[in-house]
Amino acid sequence: MKRMVLSLALISSLAGSAMAQALFPYTLGASSDLDISGSAERVKANLTSGGFRVLGEYQPAGDKNRWLIVITSEELIKAAGKTGGLTGFAAALRVALTFEIGKVRISYTTPGYWFNAYYRDQYEQVESILEPVSGRLDRIMQESGTYSGKGFGSEKGLTADHLRSYRYMLGMPKFQNTIKLATFSSYREAIDKIETNLIKGIAGVRKVYSVEIPGKELKLYGLALSGEKGESHFLPVIDISEPKQTAFLPYEFLVMGNEVLMLQGRYRIALSFPDLSMGDFIRIMSTAGDIKDLLESVVR
Repeated sequence: MKRMVLSLALISSLAGSAMAQALFPYTLGASSDLDISGSAERVKANLTSGGFRVLGEYQPAGDKNRWLIVITSEELIKAAGKTGGLTGFAAALRVALTFEIGKVRISYTTPGYWFNAYYRDQYEQVESILEPVSGRLDRIMQESGTYSGKGFGSEKGLTADHLRSYRYMLGMPKFQNTIKLATFSSYREAIDKIETNLIKGIAGVRKVYSVEIPGKELKLYGLALSGEKGESHFLPVIDISEPKQTAFLPYEFLVMGNEVLMLQGRYRIALSFPDLSMGDFIRIMSTAGDIKDLLESVVR
């Protein structure tokens, strides 16, 4: 009995230690001596052979020094399907290539950071499903250039416990405080409207990717935002440190049943740049509303 009590105490201690571990929004996977195009081709080949599916890619903010690849996997789809609802936002991860200080840096959204933020208290239900994802990405980075594996995007990082209830400050939105962009009579009507509008063309908005969760009436879209209020306007204001946080983009909305939802800018931007000062936030005060207006144009 005493041995069992000690074992339970050890398990509890390990779980508490994991919850207290610092997590960072992004991981610097590797650096490459190839140009962005060559680096991207090598990374995509490694991602595909490593069990990931490339959903889409584009040049964020029209910046020749940036390239973004969006991926999913069997684990990401299965986990989102198990929990459903807003966890559909976790169905994709982002891999970025940024040319800076004379080389191409390959980075990606740190799975544990974003999974804790998006699954919150449901994370334990899918942790065993998602566990292989981080290891596979790490191995892929080792094959894609000079390996680093260092987290970045925040000086001290955030704990899992903090991420599960994250908001920038008191009075700011949390993950579940989404914005409803539109309501339709059915899931199918919502998808048809979005796809029709995207095919016709929407000023300032272009589809980068979409991924659907089978049997759940969930479909995640990632959209490139251009024009005077788009990415080239707000990215240089907030992405001011090194390494660059290119994997912040693209912005997403989620079709959930007959509703189309987006994460509030004051949550999504803050989660992506948790060390932003209040002064930085003031400088992009209109950005959250500009993003909402651009995404809303897709569902009209």
